[in-house]
Amino acid sequence: MGGQNQKYKLVLFDMDGTLINGRSIFIFSEKLGFKDKLLTTLQSNKQPYERSIEIARYLKGIRGDELLDIFRTIPLSDHVEKVTQKLKEQKLTTAIVTDSYQFIADDLKKRLNFEYAFANTLIIKNNIVSGEIQLNNDELRSCETGITYSICKENILDHLCTTLNIAPSEVIAIGDGLVDIGMIQKAGLGIAYHASEQVQHHADVITNDLSTILEYL
Repeated sequence: MGGQNQKYKLVLFDMDGTLINGRSIFIFSEKLGFKDKLLTTLQSNKQPYERSIEIARYLKGIRGDELLDIFRTIPLSDHVEKVTQKLKEQKLTTAIVTDSYQFIADDLKKRLNFEYAFANTLIIKNNIVSGEIQLNNDELRSCETGITYSICKENILDHLCTTLNIAPSEVIAIGDGLVDIGMIQKAGLGIAYHASEQVQHHADVITNDLSTILEYL
């Protein structure tokens, strides 16, 4: 954790479109041939958590290591390595919070030397995806925006604040999607990165450059 006199102690990063330059499920769908089905699901009127359950079914029968290999081809966003190295030098705790899958978030966590990663659990048995998913938001609680996502990122923020004995005001949260609004609002510094106007409206800082975060340390 950061030093006693340091304003911020924890940085929460979204993964898809923030730490990585792309969206993992779109890359999977393009490589594995279910892009049309994915788009149909994403354009439906279902709650986001229901879409997450449906999308997991499209991965049924795929090898887990094949998904991981595809994931590793997705490039990091610009300046990620520089930013994360600086955060480590400043002894800030870092975490990935994503509505994607735990095993790929864990892989990125290891690559970037982060302390935490929170995501949904894609059920994989004997290296084969079952088509089932265990949602991080297993109680199906509505998030800050009143929408039920597969993961409530503001709840993860609260959990980590309790774990690390810090206040939300000591947290930086950065993301680009509607699912990120809750943690962006709750954090002491909320950063909208390559985000829509709807997300930008809830942020303290709007940027297209991840290294902007270093100006606030």
